[in-house]
Amino acid sequence: MFLLDISIDMIYSNIAGKEIPMLAVVDDGSGMSHDEIMRMVSFGRKQPDTDDPNYIGRYGVGFKTGTMRLGRDALVLTQTTNSRSIAFLSQSLNEGKDIIEIPIITYSRKGQYMELDTNIQTEALSKANLNSIKEFSPFNEYFIGQKAGLFKRNGTGTQIYIWNLDEWGSTYSLEWVDGMSGGSSFHQGDIFLRSRRPRSRLGQMTREVPLDYSLRSYLEVIFLDPRMKINVQGSLVKSRPLARFLHKTSIENGSVAGKPVELILGQSQLDLEQGNCGIFLYWHGRLIEAYKRVGSMIHNGEKSHGIIGVIDVTSVMDDGSGRVWVHNNKQGFVDCEPYALLEDWLSKKADDYLDNIIDKVHVIKSGPRHKPDHEWVQCNKCRKWRILDADFDSKTLPQEWFCYMKPFNGKCEMPEQKLEQGVITISSQRSGYNCSESSSQKNNKAKKSPNKGKGSVAMVSNPEDALPNWPMKKGMVIIQHKNTISLDGWLMSKELMLSLIKRDDIIDEYNIVVILACKCFIYIQL
Repeated sequence: MFLLDISIDMIYSNIAGKEIPMLAVVDDGSGMSHDEIMRMVSFGRKQPDTDDPNYIGRYGVGFKTGTMRLGRDALVLTQTTNSRSIAFLSQSLNEGKDIIEIPIITYSRKGQYMELDTNIQTEALSKANLNSIKEFSPFNEYFIGQKAGLFKRNGTGTQIYIWNLDEWGSTYSLEWVDGMSGGSSFHQGDIFLRSRRPRSRLGQMTREVPLDYSLRSYLEVIFLDPRMKINVQGSLVKSRPLARFLHKTSIENGSVAGKPVELILGQSQLDLEQGNCGIFLYWHGRLIEAYKRVGSMIHNGEKSHGIIGVIDVTSVMDDGSGRVWVHNNKQGFVDCEPYALLEDWLSKKADDYLDNIIDKVHVIKSGPRHKPDHEWVQCNKCRKWRILDADFDSKTLPQEWFCYMKPFNGKCEMPEQKLEQGVITISSQRSGYNCSESSSQKNNKAKKSPNKGKGSVAMVSNPEDALPNWPMKKGMVIIQHKNTISLDGWLMSKELMLSLIKRDDIIDEYNIVVILACKCFIYIQL
């Protein structure tokens, strides 16, 4: 299990003569060899247009493009089991120079110690490179040694430090707030873009798009299937795999450009409140494009708000010969035929979802309208996702939760549950139903139907004959549910429900909503 720690701290700079902010990105991964870090920091050595599962899209993770937009100078310290390398990518060092200089120092392991690798560079060159680092950065051999100590004995990983951060007027483009480890949601650290400007998207009207300017919000959804731990400003990021937190979930399978695809559609309460909607497109499990509006989402206003789609397009955006179609900044896809076909397919599926699900269910709000079909929680040890009861309030769980804790009370060795088609539950009052009706009135009406009782199954030889005797009311909702749980209602047989579906006159008269999802059938009187 990998750990990624991102923070901005104040450090003293001899060059500036004062404390300056420095962005640190530290992981405990496998580290990079000398050749790998050379490819990472060198200019003019782009990866070819080929698909490599070890890279996210083209050209790795876009280190140079991203780093130089954040600050003028960066130092990379990386360690494998057998080597340690230091690389200095600096605009300050190379200002006014025609030939770019990138100081790199590499050490190799000799027993318990790291010694200068003279097979790669001479002692004189290493000394000159170290002097350049000391002159143009806050780092000297002691500060470097302190940071190397974070690897611990035989440890591996990579540390990236960026300073002389981009400025915004008289201050910095980045704004940061310290968090508290294990604290409440009100004490979560974050790093923001000071401008708070959302990205421009077709059909987007809202300016409240947190993942465009909040690092924490972005990291919550960056991975399709999150497993690593990520800390921002000292507090753990609570991952939010979107597909697991949707209401009225629908799983659509199909083919685009001859490649199989799976789209998960649903409703998100958070995005409804913020006025957002669209498709999240992932590549190798990493978010490339967010809130992409397709079909009628582009122009139908509030109707689409809260509708979210999730899809992995790794296979589609590969032309079959290994070439891929993702921009090197990892923020979009190349305009190509497969992408156009994908847009058409997504448009059709999104419009079908709006027509078949959203248009048929209009509910007056009484609490969260788009409560997730299931509540999920991730174990802080095994990083597996555990499904909780739909009515469980996940906000009551501690920041660091483990499988042995309530309400799961299990073990990390237990297999992870899989995402299924959603079960639609309605917590809202529909028009035409008198909620003030007394319990005695309800009981009297229920007695008129001898075949029905709370929790009883209606077994009838002719379902059509039983319909007039059923205690139906306006606003009744019939749900096909995976588990035989009666939510303050009665269990209904499959035959009876199918008969109801066929009786348009009854559906219209009683304003009944029929929802199909899994295996057994329940109706609820609201």
